[in-house]
Amino acid sequence: MDPLSAPPATTRMSSKGQIIIPKPLRTMHRWTAGTELEVIDVGEGLLLRPRTRFPATCLEDVAGCLPHSGPALTDDDIAAALAAGVQEQWLDRR
Repeated sequence: MDPLSAPPATTRMSSKGQIIIPKPLRTMHRWTAGTELEVIDVGEGLLLRPRTRFPATCLEDVAGCLPHSGPALTDDDIAAALAAGVQEQWLDRR
């Protein structure tokens, strides 16, 4: 069913500000109990959409969070650092 061709559904707000989303709409959007929804004010009304856990990002958005000055690490440097970290963790468990 095309959401734009469906007749508008009517619901009522409770004294606590809660509304019930009609079952056919919940089913169409696959919203189950516990689904977190973002509520966005769009001027004429509210937009509900599933909340994403993390905003969409790309490497360029987050690469600046990883400052590194100096020469790039070699594979051998990384392997040695990992081995040292594993050994350190192992010794801490004793």
